[in-house]
Amino acid sequence: MTALKIVFWICVFIVFYTYIGYGLLLALLVQVKRLVCGKQAPVQLPAEEVLPHVTLLICAYNEQDIVDMKMQNTQQLDYPKDKLHVVWVTDGSTDETNERLKRHPDIEIIFAPERRGKTAALNHGIGLVKTDITVMTDANTLLNPDAIKEIVRCFMNPRVACVAGEKRVIARNDAHTAAKGEGLYWRYESTLKQMDSELYSTMGAAGELNAIRTSLYKPMPESALLDDFVMSMRMVDHGYRIAYCKDAYAMEYGSANMEEESKRKRRIAAGGLQSIWWLKDMMLPFPMSKTKGKNGWWTHFVVAFQFVSHRVLRWTITPFALLMLIPLNIALVLMNAGTMYNIFAILQILFYLTALCGWMMYRNGHTNKIVYIPYYFLFMNMNVFSGIHYLMRHKTNGAWEKAMRG
Repeated sequence: MTALKIVFWICVFIVFYTYIGYGLLLALLVQVKRLVCGKQAPVQLPAEEVLPHVTLLICAYNEQDIVDMKMQNTQQLDYPKDKLHVVWVTDGSTDETNERLKRHPDIEIIFAPERRGKTAALNHGIGLVKTDITVMTDANTLLNPDAIKEIVRCFMNPRVACVAGEKRVIARNDAHTAAKGEGLYWRYESTLKQMDSELYSTMGAAGELNAIRTSLYKPMPESALLDDFVMSMRMVDHGYRIAYCKDAYAMEYGSANMEEESKRKRRIAAGGLQSIWWLKDMMLPFPMSKTKGKNGWWTHFVVAFQFVSHRVLRWTITPFALLMLIPLNIALVLMNAGTMYNIFAILQILFYLTALCGWMMYRNGHTNKIVYIPYYFLFMNMNVFSGIHYLMRHKTNGAWEKAMRG
């Protein structure tokens, strides 16, 4: 019984730490850093005439329906027009994407007839970029007017190799259930990313909006499922930082429904597992080589702490720990382990019943935050298991099926 109790409480700790404990600890560490080092003053942008040239790179596959919307949004960006170079990489598009883009004469179109996936498109596109800074954004997102200027402001720090913009998920109406769940998740994620950045570095950039110093880009394997994450974390692994910029944000509609959202979560989970294997040395609390250790062992330790706490646990151990709590708790109750385990069993039953209510309400076209949060929490974790299966079937192919947006 003692062994069962130990395993049970280890599982409880892992789940709690992953979703609540790390956030609380991170907030404490950030406050300590502010007390010791002071809060950083905002960096001033240089005069407009000396602003750097920037390439806005958009990878697209069959996006004919949103080309005009994206280009209208691009034209509204508050950045000198002669210094913002817009490039579209249309990876294997078979619709009218290219024809519609040709209506906009001030952009460059890079077309590859064979669809090889977004990673191949990035490798191709960035290899042709001539500006010092490359900003990447998805075709279906809308950027705020100040996004490029705010990103450039972050690059005033020479240790910043990548800037992660904020992702904001919007719902078309009250019935857009998938968008509400995704939006809640990303608001929590944004808070963690902001604190990660202040402590040392954000752990990865999202493809909706991110930017890099072009010269630091290294071509990635075309089988990469999370190209944005791998690309940005490689830079951290080589001693640079990812800065989080909440004042540069990309807005997009959430998935059309939970079935479409499941496609996204499954692919993200598969990509997360793939990335962890590729970046496994970053989990070690000490550098494996002099090159990676040029910033000192302490910096490497902080990166390992952030990487494991914020990313690795979510995609590996935590979903299994959450699942194991059910049989462990049942066994301890049947063995009369004590009142505490009976109470915990009741709480688990209530939690899963609430999640079930959330699922039933979704199936009937209704939403309620109280019951929807447990449902979406379980939904995210269960898709990790789907992600394992997905990864086994897509080991060598980085192309993926797009999720329909609301």
